[in-house]
Amino acid sequence: MSSRQHSPKASKPFAKSPTLWLAGVSRSLEEPKNRRAVFSILALLTGLVALTALFETENQLFPVQRSLIPINADQIYRRVWNDPWNSGTSSASSKSSDGSNNTFTTRQSKPKVIIEGKRDKSNQKDLTRSWQGVLSVVVFVCGYALAIAEESIGRGFKKSIPITVAAGIIWVLVALGYRDKGHAVALVTQAARHNLTEFVEVFLFLLCAMTFINTMTQLNVFARIRSWLQESGFSYRSCFWVTGTVAFWLSPIADNLTTAVLMGAVVSAVGKGEPEYVAMCCVNIVVAANSGGAFSPFGDLTTLMVWQRGTLSLADFPRLLIPSIVNWVVPACLMHPYVKDGAPQKASEEDLASSRLKPGAVEVICLFLGTVVMTAMFHSYAHLPPVLGMMTGLGLLKLFGWSRTSKTSSQRGTMSDDAGGGNYSLEMDGVLNQKDDLEYARTKKGNDRALDIFKRLEQTEWDTLIFFYGVIMCVGGLGVLGYLELLSHNSFRVLGANAACILIGLLSAVIDNIPMMYAVLSTEPAMSKSEWLLITLSAGVGGSLFSVGSAAGVGLMGVSHSYTFLSHLRWTPIVLVGYFASILTHFMVNGM
Repeated sequence: MSSRQHSPKASKPFAKSPTLWLAGVSRSLEEPKNRRAVFSILALLTGLVALTALFETENQLFPVQRSLIPINADQIYRRVWNDPWNSGTSSASSKSSDGSNNTFTTRQSKPKVIIEGKRDKSNQKDLTRSWQGVLSVVVFVCGYALAIAEESIGRGFKKSIPITVAAGIIWVLVALGYRDKGHAVALVTQAARHNLTEFVEVFLFLLCAMTFINTMTQLNVFARIRSWLQESGFSYRSCFWVTGTVAFWLSPIADNLTTAVLMGAVVSAVGKGEPEYVAMCCVNIVVAANSGGAFSPFGDLTTLMVWQRGTLSLADFPRLLIPSIVNWVVPACLMHPYVKDGAPQKASEEDLASSRLKPGAVEVICLFLGTVVMTAMFHSYAHLPPVLGMMTGLGLLKLFGWSRTSKTSSQRGTMSDDAGGGNYSLEMDGVLNQKDDLEYARTKKGNDRALDIFKRLEQTEWDTLIFFYGVIMCVGGLGVLGYLELLSHNSFRVLGANAACILIGLLSAVIDNIPMMYAVLSTEPAMSKSEWLLITLSAGVGGSLFSVGSAAGVGLMGVSHSYTFLSHLRWTPIVLVGYFASILTHFMVNGM
């Protein structure tokens, strides 16, 4: 019997010290059966939530249960919430449509309501002809041009630099313009907060997705897929079509951003050492993901906005299926002859050995798939922003990473106990340093168990995320000045509905499609069902013309360094052919 088991001094601290109690819990988790039990419980709870959501949605895939809330978003905006473009008050109350009194006290802005609601045109501020407005346009064009010329300017120059500076200058000009015209500067503050909130949602979503991708890359998930494709005899052209097909049919469910990031990681592994092939596949994935998201209310935020406003019903979106297929298939067929011929080189024995899945890979894959399902359920069932589901999944991933590295603490404690030959007190040694634990986990004994999620966060493509901030803030500033609504209103008045819808789709490749769709919804043009389907299609797929025209393209630039603005620009004419082919197909299927 060891003295440690019978010594009251050794056992007494465990009854009093929370630190030692946590150490005991950590030691218990080093047993594989205990870890499996913990994750089985988490998986069961996630499954119960998913099943509950499916049963509550009345046998439809992801419909919004409007009966769960007393009033819809548009009613909240018009009757309860204050228009950030008008007054600066922060609370109000109203009586809901079902007769119950519902009092809402809130901050000055509510981003989602601003997007979905109606702007009071009587108080719309128009600074498009002021010197601040004109200078803002010049600053935006210059910043955007410098970002596009990232590769040719010089080594170390990043696309986020000019666009971030331009965003700050534009918002200063917006504030100066409002002050000079005698408008309340508080309106600018509220609008800036709204745009920042919009960016934060996309930023955190991309951050979570990229962290999962980086973690699966570390665990050889994509290297294993690459080896499997090599051994299965898939050619480069087969991989080109397989990844595009999966992206098209997955994006209506998992949204185009998640789909593009996942498929981009696959082609980056398959085309390792072939940057031109990877860039071409990424263009195909962006077009496929955006096309697939156009015929589903959950595939893109623009389609969701149209659906939630009641402009199109759930049954209307399948009418865009055939035009969406044409929008992807036509460019893919035109790109096919240029796809690299042959097949990836057969994997050697050494490659096969190095591409084996590391311990924890299967669990991380299941966590990622569960996160995608949970994100969809959060959004469709609980009416919560999708980013909450992704952040919850990131938390579970970090919990899993901790469970794989926590064993090092107890092992080091045991080693120290054996070396000392006597009682071992954690209170005397202090709390084990996390950095030392991770360093030990990377040694030969702990190498297979180390899973530092924060290291994967460091590998995120921060330049892409900050560039996206600059784009959203620049476009938001131009919208506050009145340019987006002016563009939308004049387009419908001068060109007519069909031509205006086509033009807005083209402009969404440069100006983010979310504010463009918001501007259209704000003007409330008198359009037929076919014309509303056309604007939904064009705004959804028009962003495929440039890599920065959609969230899918921006996210993919953060995954693959071979995919850049210029590499996408090479194929823009072919993508443009698919864009007009899909519009012609829409006219044939749904009428003009």
